[in-house]
Amino acid sequence: MKHVIIGTAGHVDHGKTLLVKALTGIDTDRLQEEKKRGITIELGFAHLDWEDGTQAGIVDVPGHEKFIKNMLAGAGGIDLAMLVVAADEGFMPQTVEHLGILTLLGIREGLVVITKTDMVDPEWVEMIREDVREQVKGTFLENKPVMAVSAYTGEGIPELREHLKKLVQQTEEKSLRVPFRLPVDRVFSVEGFGTVVTGTLIEGSMSEDEIAQLVPSGLTAKIRNLQVHGKDVTTAYAGQRVAVNLAGLKKTDIQRGDAVVKPGTVHVGQMLDVRLQNLKGSQRVILNNSQVHFYHGSSVLLAKVVLLDRDRLEPGESCYAQMRFTQDIAAKSGDRFVIRFYSPLETIGGGVVLDDAPVRHRRGDRTALEALKIKESGSGGQKVIQAVAEEGLGLPGCARLAQRLATEEEALRPELERLVSRGEVLEILPGRYLASAVLDRQWESCKKLLEGYHAQNPLHAGIRLAEVRQKLFPKTDITVADGILRELEAEGKIKRVADRYALQEFEVRLTKRQTALRDRLLKIYREAGLDVPSLDELWPMFQPKEKDECRQVLESLVSGGQLVMLSPQIVVDRAVYERLYQALKDWFAEHETLTLAEYRDVMNTSRKYALAALEYFDRNKLTKKEGDLRRPGAEL
Repeated sequence: MKHVIIGTAGHVDHGKTLLVKALTGIDTDRLQEEKKRGITIELGFAHLDWEDGTQAGIVDVPGHEKFIKNMLAGAGGIDLAMLVVAADEGFMPQTVEHLGILTLLGIREGLVVITKTDMVDPEWVEMIREDVREQVKGTFLENKPVMAVSAYTGEGIPELREHLKKLVQQTEEKSLRVPFRLPVDRVFSVEGFGTVVTGTLIEGSMSEDEIAQLVPSGLTAKIRNLQVHGKDVTTAYAGQRVAVNLAGLKKTDIQRGDAVVKPGTVHVGQMLDVRLQNLKGSQRVILNNSQVHFYHGSSVLLAKVVLLDRDRLEPGESCYAQMRFTQDIAAKSGDRFVIRFYSPLETIGGGVVLDDAPVRHRRGDRTALEALKIKESGSGGQKVIQAVAEEGLGLPGCARLAQRLATEEEALRPELERLVSRGEVLEILPGRYLASAVLDRQWESCKKLLEGYHAQNPLHAGIRLAEVRQKLFPKTDITVADGILRELEAEGKIKRVADRYALQEFEVRLTKRQTALRDRLLKIYREAGLDVPSLDELWPMFQPKEKDECRQVLESLVSGGQLVMLSPQIVVDRAVYERLYQALKDWFAEHETLTLAEYRDVMNTSRKYALAALEYFDRNKLTKKEGDLRRPGAEL
């Protein structure tokens, strides 16, 4: 399932919050002051759901000049923008500024929504539409749809919902192949839980019980709980609005502008090398050594601009620059930022980070400028990516790649780390690498295999792991195959159900009659305990006409893990199997060997059921048979 964030932008009182409510039914004005004043001060969040399961988050950002800081905090996580223009006022100063900010942050998709059409006549709406098209020329919204709606009457809202759905389905998602990073835009305490932070997960995926690091402070904490749209989840993905419960940290340890990251993956320093752009419509010249407000993620810092190849940057121009800070900043190469004039506060430009850990440059240094040119083009890492890709599923290590590229391991290792941090190369196993493009090809093959299996076996929870390995990785080492499957699972593309894999969005759907059969089967096995009927004894309990469908439902329950098939004739409830397994572990905690008679006595059952359980353990490498004895297997 895609995870996309839609952001509203536009002048104050142009109807953004009411528009979001008309689309989602959610009022994003959560503060009492916002209710009283009728404007959005803090970021507001909602989610937009469609009947086919498509979903998007919506960030309603403030429009008023005084709250531009909050607008920038929300804009950093936006995938596509909804620029809102009121029909009775048209383009206004903050509309222009918000459009400039969205452009600087690299947003490429979106549309314009003309609101309050109920307040003007149709001819006026058409005039505003033409003016909007003129105003957005030269920006990412040029030639994008301009839709007219009224949040009061509902006119145009269904059409807008449908168009947003198409945009969401077409939008490229944020990278899941990089370590997780979540800029913090809110911090609060919840009684009984402790400290909670919220933000948009801009990269990777994060899961419960993982260790997270707070940057720039460096404090670490365990992720105790995750919520997306108010619901508990075990894993959150890039592109989702997430609430993170951090164990062991106090509210005072965290502030807006911090980021929650995978430990050791984000550099902290006081300098950044950047490509700096002065907005075309800016009224300011950026001079060397200018002091500016630097907006990055949800943080705002004071910075000095050092222009590396000139003394002044005119409106519409760009150049290489070094940003120097008086306090630590946590950033990554490729990050977007916005700068505002020191005083008076107005947006003048922004750009992209090229080096997150630079040395201090001398102005005019040709070597430094050439190095930045190479970093901007990305050509420095292309040879490494190509070498990794040519190894395919061989998962080369640093030594192997250094040999191929005729370079030193010490020189290659930082480049590999940089490519991993950008998701262009993946470290599938410790110290062993896979090109992202190769994983994409494996995903297409996996997707095709699973789609075919689901179509032929709609009641099975998924395809067996052994079959996936055999069909997708016939000549590949098992550890490599499993590493690739774990990566696809971490990206939310597939899921593991017991010993099977399925597409993430796949669900077994039973008919009413099949549901009744499932309930009867579960009742039989739960009440029987370990003294279950054999399958030959089970079928006569059902009507002859139910037998085929009952067989299918039983297979569905086994594939989904609710029942466990110990042998072709003996099936037990999952809870019974867990008792069998725990008894095995407890025995080997105190003994080196186990006999059939000993296990039969431990379980207080007959030889038939004890033997079926032990043979199941043998097949799954939980035990290893040596004559009449069994020892712990490799998987126990």
